[in-house]
Amino acid sequence: MPFQIDVALFASGPAARKFAPDIAGHLILTSRTAAFLCALRPKTLRRAQIFDPEKGIAAMTNETSTAHCSYAAKTVAKILLDIGAVNFRPEEAYILTSGWASPVYIDCRKLISFPRARRKVMELAARQVSDKAGYEAFDAVAGGETAGIPYSAWLADVLDLPMQYVRKKPKGFGRKARIEGDIHEGQRVLLVEDLATDGASKVNFVNAIREAGAECRHAFVVFFYGVFPNALEELKKDDIELHYLATWADILAVAEEGKYFPKEAIEGVRAFLADPIGWSKAHGGKHD
Repeated sequence: MPFQIDVALFASGPAARKFAPDIAGHLILTSRTAAFLCALRPKTLRRAQIFDPEKGIAAMTNETSTAHCSYAAKTVAKILLDIGAVNFRPEEAYILTSGWASPVYIDCRKLISFPRARRKVMELAARQVSDKAGYEAFDAVAGGETAGIPYSAWLADVLDLPMQYVRKKPKGFGRKARIEGDIHEGQRVLLVEDLATDGASKVNFVNAIREAGAECRHAFVVFFYGVFPNALEELKKDDIELHYLATWADILAVAEEGKYFPKEAIEGVRAFLADPIGWSKAHGGKHD
């Protein structure tokens, strides 16, 4: 069924001029075009609403958000594969900092060397955070030491917000500060890191922000493992909502479709995703 967009809600910009020369009019779009529109830069389409007259605006907004998430996941997965950030090694387990054993390892730090790729990822990140938390939900963006620092700088720039960074522990000299940058009482802070396995390290950074008097209820990562049990639930117990763009399931789907790795490696990773705890235990990692 075609979707109808009220183009009067478009922000000014190239998309508005291209798709809405008469701003008072309406457009009838196919679902494919609607999915494309929802993947545009947030500043271009920040207030557009897609609706089906039979289902109503709210229902179609949910479908639009889902379409964006699917597009974002596939795009980020392909970027990470293309830049060589993804490592499949089922024959020799990686032991992650969280203690889990895994046949897969992702090096999100590689993204700092690919300007076009990181710009696209940050555009998708800004849209994701704005959709899930709200356009005016934050007063600042804080990166976790060290991998989260460049990501927080880029995302703060896209969101037009101040940036801070949080140390893993206070520095041992001078002010002995744990948070660098301007942070103050009641400031609503978004924590940013590159990835999350089970999410435990995020609690440490969030607690530091809260101890400084600011509020922190949301964290963003480019990549979330999405396989270890109760990770999101445990974060919610600490009143933290985790936002992310892609998971290992997304990587596996794109890697298999694009034949990035041998079939044997793909099957080994699939076995891990089916039983991550059992796989970790069998390969010397934590299992509880």
